[in-house]
Amino acid sequence: MKCLKECRENKKPCRNKSCRMWIDYKDELNCVCESVNRNGQMSLRDVADRLGLSFVRIKQIEDAAISKLAKRCKNKNI
Repeated sequence: MKCLKECRENKKPCRNKSCRMWIDYKDELNCVCESVNRNGQMSLRDVADRLGLSFVRIKQIEDAAISKLAKRCKNKNI
Protein backbone atom coordinates (compact mmCIF):
# COMPACT_ATOMS: atom_id res chain seq x y z
CA MET A 1 0.00 0.00 0.00
CA LYS A 2 1.56 3.22 -1.19
CA CYS A 3 -0.20 5.49 1.30
CA LEU A 4 0.68 3.22 4.24
CA LYS A 5 4.35 3.35 3.27
CA GLU A 6 4.19 7.16 3.17
CA CYS A 7 2.41 7.31 6.52
CA ARG A 8 4.98 5.04 8.14
CA GLU A 9 7.83 7.16 6.77
CA ASN A 10 6.20 10.41 7.95
CA LYS A 11 4.98 8.83 11.22
CA LYS A 12 1.63 10.53 10.70
CA PRO A 13 -1.89 9.10 10.31
CA CYS A 14 -3.34 8.91 6.82
CA ARG A 15 -5.77 11.64 5.79
CA ASN A 16 -6.97 9.93 2.61
CA LYS A 17 -10.52 9.03 3.68
CA SER A 18 -11.32 7.86 0.16
CA CYS A 19 -8.83 4.98 0.52
CA ARG A 20 -10.68 1.69 0.92
CA MET A 21 -8.29 0.74 3.73
CA TRP A 22 -8.97 3.91 5.78
CA ILE A 23 -10.33 3.60 9.32
CA ASP A 24 -10.74 6.27 11.96
CA TYR A 25 -8.02 5.00 14.29
CA LYS A 26 -5.00 7.31 14.44
CA ASP A 27 -2.93 5.03 16.68
CA GLU A 28 -2.57 2.71 13.69
CA LEU A 29 -2.16 5.38 11.02
CA ASN A 30 -5.88 5.18 10.08
CA CYS A 31 -5.14 2.05 8.05
CA VAL A 32 -6.71 -1.41 8.21
CA CYS A 33 -3.46 -2.96 6.95
CA GLU A 34 -1.45 -1.39 9.76
CA SER A 35 -4.06 -2.49 12.29
CA VAL A 36 -3.89 -6.10 11.09
CA ASN A 37 -0.07 -5.99 11.03
CA ARG A 38 0.06 -4.78 14.63
CA ASN A 39 -2.76 -6.83 16.14
CA GLY A 40 -3.43 -9.87 14.00
CA GLN A 41 -6.95 -11.23 14.16
CA MET A 42 -9.37 -9.39 16.41
CA SER A 43 -12.61 -10.55 17.96
CA LEU A 44 -15.85 -8.73 17.28
CA ARG A 45 -15.72 -7.52 20.88
CA ASP A 46 -12.24 -6.03 20.28
CA VAL A 47 -13.50 -4.25 17.17
CA ALA A 48 -16.55 -2.92 19.03
CA ASP A 49 -14.41 -1.56 21.86
CA ARG A 50 -12.00 0.16 19.48
CA LEU A 51 -14.72 1.77 17.41
CA GLY A 52 -16.91 2.72 20.35
CA LEU A 53 -19.82 0.65 19.07
CA SER A 54 -21.75 -2.15 20.70
CA PHE A 55 -20.87 -5.77 20.10
CA VAL A 56 -24.40 -6.29 18.73
CA ARG A 57 -23.94 -3.53 16.14
CA ILE A 58 -20.62 -4.99 14.98
CA LYS A 59 -22.30 -8.40 14.69
CA GLN A 60 -25.07 -6.85 12.56
CA ILE A 61 -22.46 -5.31 10.25
CA GLU A 62 -20.65 -8.64 9.98
CA ASP A 63 -23.88 -10.49 9.18
CA ALA A 64 -24.77 -7.96 6.47
CA ALA A 65 -21.31 -8.27 4.91
CA ILE A 66 -21.48 -12.08 4.90
CA SER A 67 -24.94 -11.94 3.34
CA LYS A 68 -23.70 -9.67 0.55
CA LEU A 69 -20.75 -11.96 -0.14
CA ALA A 70 -23.00 -15.02 -0.22
CA LYS A 71 -25.32 -13.34 -2.74
CA ARG A 72 -22.41 -12.39 -4.98
CA CYS A 73 -20.98 -15.89 -4.85
CA LYS A 74 -24.38 -17.38 -5.66
CA ASN A 75 -24.87 -14.99 -8.59
CA LYS A 76 -21.48 -15.93 -9.99
CA ASN A 77 -22.02 -19.66 -9.35
CA ILE A 78 -18.86 -19.95 -7.28
